Amino acid sequence: MAKKILVMGLPGSGKSTLANKLRQKLSSADHFEADRVRAEYEDWDFSEEGRLRQATRMGVLAHESEKQWAILDFVCPLEEYRELVNADIVIWMDTITEGRYDDTNAMFTTPNLYKVDYHFTKLDSDAQADLIVCQTESFSWRKPTVQMLGRWQPWHDGHFELFKKCLDKTGQVCIQVRDVEGWDDSNPFSFEEVKKNIVKGLTEKGFTLGKEYVIMLVPNIVNITYGRKVGYAIEQEHFDEKIENISATNIRKKMGV
Repeated sequence: MAKKILVMGLPGSGKSTLANKLRQKLSSADHFEADRVRAEYEDWDFSEEGRLRQATRMGVLAHESEKQWAILDFVCPLEEYRELVNADIVIWMDTITEGRYDDTNAMFTTPNLYKVDYHFTKLDSDAQADLIVCQTESFSWRKPTVQMLGRWQPWHDGHFELFKKCLDKTGQVCIQVRDVEGWDDSNPFSFEEVKKNIVKGLTEKGFTLGKEYVIMLVPNIVNITYGRKVGYAIEQEHFDEKIENISATNIRKKMGV
């Protein structure tokens, strides 16, 4: 289940501008923008009942997201709605004193600042998005990192055990996915499907894409060669018999692919 980021504030306060930047900069995020969601559901009811229905709908969409983050971009005018959404990160775009709709202005209640993670009184979307991403996704490209290279067709418990050993070495892992789509019958999953499976599996175990690990597509690497004093080690990890016997081939057969 995705972690929820609520970007709230009056219409015209810069919510969507910031939300779009966050979607671009976070490793894996869905962006649910209020007007697009209302249009999809053909629901333009802005009564208190309609707004409650919209808040409930946004929460459901976030719950169904398969990405790492679900960005909920809407006014969310009442504390009742904010509690209903129950976001992991709350951003209040407090950049204007009045929006363009009188009924929304009248309805909007000041958030409890103890429940707000980021309170922005001016819009500077690039800097603000960078701040939030830096504080939520702390993977460092200069820190010593362990490489995991494979096909991951599909990701399974044996891969997770290997991931844990890799993570113990340096605290962060680069999972590299060989580009094998269409190469032969034993590689039925596309890169996007592989990535989704890895993120889902690691999210369920409490790990965050962009924090402890990143995922990248690489060429269909079939050989690794090195010279002397290259500054890294190539190691084989060993596991108990139960883990060693896990077979991606058998898993694919059970999946019917």
